[in-house]
Amino acid sequence: MATNKEKKEAKMRKSRLFLAPAAMLAASALVLTGCAAEEEAATDTSTDSSSDSDSSADAGDDTLEVYALLPQGNDQPYGTTYLPPMQAKADELGINLTITNSEYDGDKQASECEVAVAAQPDGIILWPALADTIRPCLEAANNAGIPVWITNADVNPEDADLTYGYSGTDSYGQGAASAEMMCELADGAEIGVIQINGLSGNSVATLRGNGFAETIAAECPNVSILAEQPGDWNKDDSQIAASEMLTAVGIENVQGLYAADDTMVAGGIAALEARGENVEDYFITSIGNTFLGNPLVIDGKLDGTVFQSSSWDGENAVTGIYRAITGETSLGRDDDASVLYMPNPKVTIDNATDPEVAPEW
Repeated sequence: MATNKEKKEAKMRKSRLFLAPAAMLAASALVLTGCAAEEEAATDTSTDSSSDSDSSADAGDDTLEVYALLPQGNDQPYGTTYLPPMQAKADELGINLTITNSEYDGDKQASECEVAVAAQPDGIILWPALADTIRPCLEAANNAGIPVWITNADVNPEDADLTYGYSGTDSYGQGAASAEMMCELADGAEIGVIQINGLSGNSVATLRGNGFAETIAAECPNVSILAEQPGDWNKDDSQIAASEMLTAVGIENVQGLYAADDTMVAGGIAALEARGENVEDYFITSIGNTFLGNPLVIDGKLDGTVFQSSSWDGENAVTGIYRAITGETSLGRDDDASVLYMPNPKVTIDNATDPEVAPEW
């Protein structure tokens, strides 16, 4: 079986594609003359023609094959708007995508990775379901010579050297930005907040949670995080988590709420409203600026969120793997082309209706 390197080198020899027919015609004409010298020339030309025909056969299909191992797709709002720009960019660059959806099941994604590696594609786009379980997949791809580009949720730092790059959000920075808005809202006052995190074990959830908590500790120690629980990126689970935390710490001690995305903050707001609370009396920040979160900002229920573009995310996943396949970036992320960070502006009542931050998902 040809290696990925051999396949790519064959695809770069397209310029020889049209030499074979001309050479074959020349050989036939020389044979018909019956001249010994011409027969010798025909033999030489025929040899070249055969070589060119082999090269043409190898280079007949210049489509790049890429597996995209994702944890969501059309079953989630983000995935639904992530996929079309991803496909459009793939079409533009001559990439055939095989897309899977593990539904955030680490074992399922591991099996999908085994299938992908066995298929020997030109590259793999990987959105890790669970960062802690993804290293065997990266090692298998690396051993097979298949470049891997990470999208949306980065791998653990110790696994980055097995990848060719990352595109997506600065997840830690998103959590920090949400914390900065919380600090500004508190304005030096002593307040207590509850924190709703994403799915346990997911790298985005971990980085956003750390970004929020560490920034609060560094920039506004007057804000105390009284409790935190995962909301698993789900509104209903987040409402339950928020309600449990309000009971545990005493609602009278809570003046603020942070959630790692707008879907979960909507659950937290619902928990407050279920207790008859006026949510406008609370300091509330989040991440996403989604179709769910943006109206909450406009209505005054959500004080601030952080814009995230699903279309940028999907498109740049393909841009990244193309860079890896064509040699613009290399294994280990030791070049400037290996990281593409999405712009993530803060969104408040002051700019919530601006076209530049119009929600996408």
